[in-house]
Amino acid sequence: MSEQRVLIVGGRIENVRKAKEQGLGVVYLQQPGQFTPEHASLVDAALLVDYTDWTVTEPLVAAAHRAYGFTSVVTTTEAGVEPAGRISDLLNLGGVSHEVAHLLRDKLSMRRHLAAAAPTVSVAAEEVGDRESLTAFGARHGYPFIVKPVDGIGSLGLQLVESDDQLDEVWETITRLRHSDHQFARFFPLERFLMEEYISGQELSVEAFTFEGRHVVVAVTEKLTYDNFVELGHVVPARIGPADEEAVVACVTEFLDAVGVGSGPSHTEVRLSERGPRVIESHNRPGGDRIRDLVEEATGFDIERYTVAWPGGDLPALGDRPAVRQAAATRFLAAEPGRVTAVEGVDGVLALDGVVDVDLPVEPGSVVQPIRSSWDRLGQVIAVAPDADAAVALCEKACAAIRVATTPDPAE
Repeated sequence: MSEQRVLIVGGRIENVRKAKEQGLGVVYLQQPGQFTPEHASLVDAALLVDYTDWTVTEPLVAAAHRAYGFTSVVTTTEAGVEPAGRISDLLNLGGVSHEVAHLLRDKLSMRRHLAAAAPTVSVAAEEVGDRESLTAFGARHGYPFIVKPVDGIGSLGLQLVESDDQLDEVWETITRLRHSDHQFARFFPLERFLMEEYISGQELSVEAFTFEGRHVVVAVTEKLTYDNFVELGHVVPARIGPADEEAVVACVTEFLDAVGVGSGPSHTEVRLSERGPRVIESHNRPGGDRIRDLVEEATGFDIERYTVAWPGGDLPALGDRPAVRQAAATRFLAAEPGRVTAVEGVDGVLALDGVVDVDLPVEPGSVVQPIRSSWDRLGQVIAVAPDADAAVALCEKACAAIRVATTPDPAE
């Protein structure tokens, strides 16, 4: 094994590849069903358990540390941030602590913390108790407001409450979701919900990397969303003016200081409200939806590589924000709900100048669900162009050229 070793918690195979390319030894902590022959050929050791169960993970990781002596722990996945924080604390590895990781995962705790530490970047929020708590929040803070899971992901369970006429329906939805067994319920249970003020305005995300307490924003990403807030696309760089971008960067820098992120990647979602930028939520990991790939295409900065290899010491710290050399965009593909009967046009789209990738795992026989969360999207197109408008237009052209035909599924 390499002299420098990293423990990687979950994540895609590229995590392991990039760590190995940087000369690091890899100990891999992963769910058993996610381990492949390629992983086996790359890693020096593997711990295949439900790493979200700390009673199982703690003794295994402690023993693995004695045997392999890894010097850092990293993750690029939401389910891995709290386990990685616990491991860092247990073994004194110097990464983001479990306290900070939990503060970011638990949106209610984050709101309460910001109310004291950085009120100018946050909004009012309270936990949903009984049905009457919804009425009380609306009376205190007005409409519309947002109801969402305390530790959810992918917009699952997020509701916009526009008037008190909706409250019975909102409460029924909360009650139903609390007893649902969705596909990722083990990692993201829908048990607790919070209410928070609705923030109007353009939605953005800020991709940053923190070097020993110094935050470097590497990109500002513009979000395109469906009416139910599920993302339908992203583009880097965001199409905003210099003054707005400066305000967004200052907002996120203040936020990261307030919550205590001292190292590694972060993905912070904000809205440009009439009162200035306000934080929606944040994560101490690279952004999902392949935003990390958009950032690399647009700026050349590989935030995934830095996540797994920066603690090893071989990569240089960024002095300044990387320059944008081209725009990069992604757009998610959609089809009518039902069972897939045909997929057409992918090869032609891949041949278009500027199209980087088409990720479309569905095939005849697959089931297309209504878009209720990020997990219901079919796949995505990634494209590059000289500017953001052209990159978005190319993605839209590519999506229009791909046809996913479906037929109603009587079993659904």
